[in-house]
Amino acid sequence: MFDIGRWLEIFQSIGKNKLRTFLGAFTVALGIFIFTVLFGMGNGLKNTFKKFFSDDATNTIFVRPGTTSKAYKGFKEGRRIQFENEDLELLKKKLGDKIEYISARVYKNVQTRNKKESGTYSVRAVHPEHQFLENTIITEGKFIDANDIKNKTRVVVIGRLVEEDLFKTEHALGKFLELNGLAYKVVGIFKDSGGDNEERLIYAPVSTVQLIYKNTEDIDQINLSFNRSIGASGARKMVTDITKILKEKHFIARDDRSGLFVRSVFENYEQNMQFANVLQIIVIFIGIGTLLAGAIAIGNIMVFVVKERTKELGIRKALGATPNSIVGLILQESVFITAIAGYLGLLIAVFTLSRLGDSLEDYFITNPQVNTSTIVFATFILIFVGALAGYIPARRAARIKPVVALGDD
Repeated sequence: MFDIGRWLEIFQSIGKNKLRTFLGAFTVALGIFIFTVLFGMGNGLKNTFKKFFSDDATNTIFVRPGTTSKAYKGFKEGRRIQFENEDLELLKKKLGDKIEYISARVYKNVQTRNKKESGTYSVRAVHPEHQFLENTIITEGKFIDANDIKNKTRVVVIGRLVEEDLFKTEHALGKFLELNGLAYKVVGIFKDSGGDNEERLIYAPVSTVQLIYKNTEDIDQINLSFNRSIGASGARKMVTDITKILKEKHFIARDDRSGLFVRSVFENYEQNMQFANVLQIIVIFIGIGTLLAGAIAIGNIMVFVVKERTKELGIRKALGATPNSIVGLILQESVFITAIAGYLGLLIAVFTLSRLGDSLEDYFITNPQVNTSTIVFATFILIFVGALAGYIPARRAARIKPVVALGDD
């Protein structure tokens, strides 16, 4: 491997076959470039899906009431379903520790004012566990807590942009906001990876909003997350169980698709990630195919090298060179050409991906990069391709009989 004489022979051989060596090396470099860039694009697609779902925990299930489309048990079709607090408690009772977090949601649009600044904002009235369902990040103060729910306190947690809009350069924490003419104390400020719309929301205790608006127990939506220990199959069954429990309670026909809507973020996330994984598998096959084309090109070069050096190899064998030493020489040259070309293609690909950055977000590609494991995998592919390209001509060279080789013209 570190024989200087052997390396000099390799460089002399490359020098005698400049064009063929360049074309073979170019094919390998192009192959590893295509493989790396496409693999990075696949990772970028995955990053987009992860970013899209980052606003909610990936194990979240959304349950919304609808309007029945079929008559059932004496109830006419077209009946609007209304959830109440007891629906949330029923799910807690029936599903038990399969539930990780659960919260109701009540939606209100309110006119909000702080001194001279005002605007219309959406209020989400929720339970404390909603923070973990929505991945809400508290930057100051706290989120809604159990005491707020129990005491029906008039407190709010406002988004970062609500603070900017209504308080300008002041700090909102501890101050009061008017919501439809009623004063609420700001107990927390939050930010959200969901973007500007999410950061212009206001959270309030669900019990407070229910009390103020008609003193009802009505809720608009139930959000919950499943315990990850139940796995994918358990999550799917949980969606089925939720549908069955609430349809039975509200007298909705089993085959009525519009009376109740249950959506799992997990299923959408899983489907999209499977799609991205399939694309990456296709990319891997395309890349390997291109690399094999490069291997064939390198192999053809080595066939010519062996052909041109037939007499020399015969003299080597006559002087006592072993078949293994001849195989080693040919393989070393093949792997060397492949490795240099492949790493050049790999470096160009990594540089290209880094330059692209987030410029392809409009095409659903976010931060297309390759990780260390991919580079290690590409390295093994390069070694394998180089060895494969050189093995057949190397084996042929090792079988040359000295008498035949010396008589070759």
